Amino acid sequence: MNEPVIRPAASADVATILRFVRDLAAFEREPDAVEATEAMLAEALFGAAPAAEAVIVEDDSGPLGFALFFHNFSTWTGRRGLYLEDLYVTPEARGTGVGAALLRHLAALAVERDCGRFEWSVLDWNADAIAFYRQMGAVGLDEWTVQPVSGDALARMARR
Repeated sequence: MNEPVIRPAASADVATILRFVRDLAAFEREPDAVEATEAMLAEALFGAAPAAEAVIVEDDSGPLGFALFFHNFSTWTGRRGLYLEDLYVTPEARGTGVGAALLRHLAALAVERDCGRFEWSVLDWNADAIAFYRQMGAVGLDEWTVQPVSGDALARMARR
């Protein structure tokens, strides 16, 4: 088996990305929460105005995982940042350095693009991931909480 390679996702990877998204949702105890379709992901990643980017990590055996990310902006730094939306490594590849390689790849991309920071969220019950992220140099922000608005609540907010 050869060394894993990280490459930009291509439109031919959309089905694999959606499979990984579904696998991640199942791991995160929300197996029925994925609304995305292949067509939606294809438009978001490869359409006229891409909303996000993705990379695939693979070896001779095939895809081992992916990371999906996009740029945000910090008024405090005055620069854009790189936000990691999803990182997924197949169960067979966990513990082999694939996740660390994906994080290092994205960190290098953030530096190359002059981003002020590289950030992501993690579920508070995922102790293994939190420990891994701390080992990689991430610092948790206990004072901050995510405030999502979606679905019917988003529609109601928009009408007010």
